[in-house]
Amino acid sequence: MRRIWLTVLLAALCLTGCGSSPPPETDLPRMELRYAEGFSVAYRPDGCTLVTVGEGERFLLLPEDGPSPEDTGGAAVIHANPTLYLAASSVMDFFVRLNALDAVRMTGTAQGDWSLPAVREALADGRLLYAGKYSAPDVELLLAEGCTLAVESTMIYHAPQIKEQLEALGIPVLVDRSSYEPHPLGRMEWIKLYGLLTGKAAEAEAFFEEQAGKLETMEAERAETGRRAAVFSLSPSGTVQVRKPGDYLTALIELAGGQYVFSQSPEDDSFAVNLQMEAFYDAAREADVLIYNGAIDGGMETLDQLLDKSALFGDFRAVRTGEVWCTERNLYQEITAGAAVAEELRAILSGTAEEPLVYLHRLK
Repeated sequence: MRRIWLTVLLAALCLTGCGSSPPPETDLPRMELRYAEGFSVAYRPDGCTLVTVGEGERFLLLPEDGPSPEDTGGAAVIHANPTLYLAASSVMDFFVRLNALDAVRMTGTAQGDWSLPAVREALADGRLLYAGKYSAPDVELLLAEGCTLAVESTMIYHAPQIKEQLEALGIPVLVDRSSYEPHPLGRMEWIKLYGLLTGKAAEAEAFFEEQAGKLETMEAERAETGRRAAVFSLSPSGTVQVRKPGDYLTALIELAGGQYVFSQSPEDDSFAVNLQMEAFYDAAREADVLIYNGAIDGGMETLDQLLDKSALFGDFRAVRTGEVWCTERNLYQEITAGAAVAEELRAILSGTAEEPLVYLHRLK
């Protein structure tokens, strides 16, 4: 009789485990997200976690030591504590902040292109390996190192054959879309997703709440400076690339009390708009502050370098008043530093910046 009851009990457990059909997604409890719109997390009663990214890319995160479910609902399976190939460089800062850098075994950015000290050190001593950029990964190295998840930026959509190749080899590809969030705190809230993947969910929640408090206070106390700013870079062909309104940096400018000179935004996924120099001249000549996007070409140090690109810059108000700044490389790699960047922007826009700054420098 005891054996019969044990058999019945085991059968019942099997029916409620990962192998059973989960309830409808709409009935599942969800991770609370205050700002992020590009991903969602739902918790299944079997201990599996359903992650949806972007336009319906679905992943099923298994509990530690959990079996692969029979019903994945078409989602790619991610095992607990995955071994990562991180080709989306802006995401690395999340792992550094969570003290979870050991979850990343390979990166798509070479050592010399990193501004994060912990990442440079990890590459130097072999804890982190360079496995080729997103469009040409060292697939043999990924397989040899037991890669179980590739985290890519949306640039991977320009090399769809690579995404298909990795997935065919059994390596799920998660395309990070944090940079498309309309609010800086939406971008930062993606730390909760990477905290979930690395078993650091509580730490991610605590960090986000701390940073959200800082930016929310700044937003509530926002005082208009009355100053207008433009963010741009120059291409070798002579065109000017301007950041779209509402992207990460331009949103921080608005939050810091400034006004971004460009208001029209194309309906696509690009971060920037290419303008002829004449069009940029007409729109930004009277801007109070110009910010050169040094992430594109390494930036510049002097106003003479800018004038060498085009003598027309001599007519710009910001050039005449010495209010031309350049972003440091760490501004885009330290995406968890949104509050600190906003503080620097507020100082620049209010004319109270005390140099040197950490994320921007003035052209001399």
